[in-house]
Amino acid sequence: MRIYLTSIFVDDQDKALAFYTGILGFEKKNDIPVGEFKWLTVTSPGDPDGTELLLEPSDHPAAKTFKAALVEDGIPGASFAVDDMNAEYERLTALGVSFTQAPQEMGGVTTAVFDDTCGNLIQLVAQ
Repeated sequence: MRIYLTSIFVDDQDKALAFYTGILGFEKKNDIPVGEFKWLTVTSPGDPDGTELLLEPSDHPAAKTFKAALVEDGIPGASFAVDDMNAEYERLTALGVSFTQAPQEMGGVTTAVFDDTCGNLIQLVAQ
């Protein structure tokens, strides 16, 4: 068994796609109209058959409440691995990404947390 798909709720799918591809560097895999929304997924660069991240619309009232509670408590909605935390932090900061937690050592890993501009906090982890 392996993880095939995971999702994150986003305020605006087009804005999320622009951020996740143009800023973070993920690659669009699926962009399929489904009613007023899309089945919109991205994958890691160079791994198009790897785990997909679904940019799920957060129009459901429960999703909005859930996202707001996570952000209020400082809890990331997703966690992404990076090879070089300092380089990634500098790259993203230069692109205007707002970090709520600068890189810091936490028990054998280095973590940082940023705002994805779509209603979520995202954690970066480097081992």
